[in-house]
Amino acid sequence: MSVRSVCVIVAVLLVLLATPAHAFRCGNKLVREDMHEHQVLVACGEPATIRYLGTAVRNVHIPTRRTLLPGISSERYGRYGYYTQEVVITEYVYNFGPRKFMRRLLFEGGVLVSIERIGYGYLE
Repeated sequence: MSVRSVCVIVAVLLVLLATPAHAFRCGNKLVREDMHEHQVLVACGEPATIRYLGTAVRNVHIPTRRTLLPGISSERYGRYGYYTQEVVITEYVYNFGPRKFMRRLLFEGGVLVSIERIGYGYLE
């Protein structure tokens, strides 16, 4: 194998092992989508700003579980367990200082659904 092909393989492995785009680090803790608000507050502390953006109606699917035999169950998405729910949408903005990107987190019903970079932070 040539040096170039080894470099390409190493680069691909580094990309695959990198933190996903829908996650970021607060200190030594990883914050990712589908985390609860409380988990994010424990990992990162209080955000620079909190805004309540309103409410939205979302469809929620809850799988139904049926026990076939003791120890054997079946889980499926049927017409049961499907309903709509009104959720509160909250925005957190974390400022990590002028040398790091700020993060905008959107929560729907207390669950993190979106993480965005919004430019460099500022001194507080």
